[in-house]
Amino acid sequence: MPDAQHSEHLDPFEERLTAGLHDAGNAFETDRAALATAGALKGRRSLLRRRNAAVMGGAAGIALVGVGGALLLPSGAPGTQASPATSTRASSTPAPVSGEALFRTFVHLVGDGQYSKVEARGTAGGSSPYIRAVFDDGKGKAAVELGLGRVEPGSDAARQATTCPGKAFTHYDACGTSRLADGSVVMVLQGYEYPDRRVDTKLWSAELVTPQGQHVSINEWNAAAEKDAPITRPQPPLSPAQLRKAVASTAWRDAIDSMPVDPNAPVTPPSPSSTGATLSVTSTLRSLLPKGLTVSEAGDPGDTGFGYLVVDDGKGKTLVQVNVQADMSDDEGDLFGSGAEVLSDGTKVAEHQGPGEKGGSGVVMWTVDTIRTDGRRVVISAFNSNAQDSPSTRMTPALTMKQLRQIALSPNWR
Repeated sequence: MPDAQHSEHLDPFEERLTAGLHDAGNAFETDRAALATAGALKGRRSLLRRRNAAVMGGAAGIALVGVGGALLLPSGAPGTQASPATSTRASSTPAPVSGEALFRTFVHLVGDGQYSKVEARGTAGGSSPYIRAVFDDGKGKAAVELGLGRVEPGSDAARQATTCPGKAFTHYDACGTSRLADGSVVMVLQGYEYPDRRVDTKLWSAELVTPQGQHVSINEWNAAAEKDAPITRPQPPLSPAQLRKAVASTAWRDAIDSMPVDPNAPVTPPSPSSTGATLSVTSTLRSLLPKGLTVSEAGDPGDTGFGYLVVDDGKGKTLVQVNVQADMSDDEGDLFGSGAEVLSDGTKVAEHQGPGEKGGSGVVMWTVDTIRTDGRRVVISAFNSNAQDSPSTRMTPALTMKQLRQIALSPNWR
């Protein structure tokens, strides 16, 4: 039975995906100032992707325990030691793993305690497998989730799944990435359900991606539900080390191997950085900075569409972010209108100075928006703060409008 906190027809994974898509859509409004904040939205979507790697579709899966029930399964109980690898692999092609089998493995890894509101979906059929439950080890109830899926090896999605988000866009206490002996990458993030921390519900997550593209995601909260539930304990139940161990279990990889492959699924192209055809936005931005600025934080060097730096000229920190978009000619009229400045080479330029839009006290946002005749759009924004939702650190950004303009019009973006 689905948890009563969620709507009747939409599970929480789909809710968060819908919210992310809604944010993405809002990022492409005709207001240039809103468009320039796409970098922050992308940062939030990156975190969303990490949390929701195994998006669940269709039915809610098997409700192992009713909403009002509880399941007591100590880690040493009979049957909890069984893993999908030993209980289902009968041939070279693994048999589907049931939701019950996944849950037994989950209990073995999470540990002793009371489990309630348990939902589980196995690997048969076309929907992604998952576990969702409320766990209580005697120190307070905590929502816990497991998601299993696949990503294309070498793709941006594979890289981003285990890349710590930028602190300029997402508040968190700690994040670390490590590589296992088999080449798998694990990221453990100690963050919050709401990146702006408007509610202090903690969300700790672990993400693993193998060289073969197997993707395992475990999330836990210090409340009985991820949203709209009181905090029940100081920390989520599993420590970062325990999360890392749980997500790295080979049982999950065996289960993923038993998932049917959709022959019609679109293939994600490899990351441009793996093919040699890459323009690192953050690296290019860094190379175009005026002298006298020190960099304290930088975006993902592998990202070819968005980049950012937090810089300081000795008078306070400034967030500078850039979006680079190709083939934007069809939207040129809506984006720039008849009042845009047109340069001798046909490039259009629009400038905007106004207040910040993410709630930071005293934050201002300076933007230069450009589009070339080939449709390549470069938008750069600077703030008088190290984060849009943090109070201003200075009166104006560390870069002038003239400097922002020079960066946006640089031929290096070609």
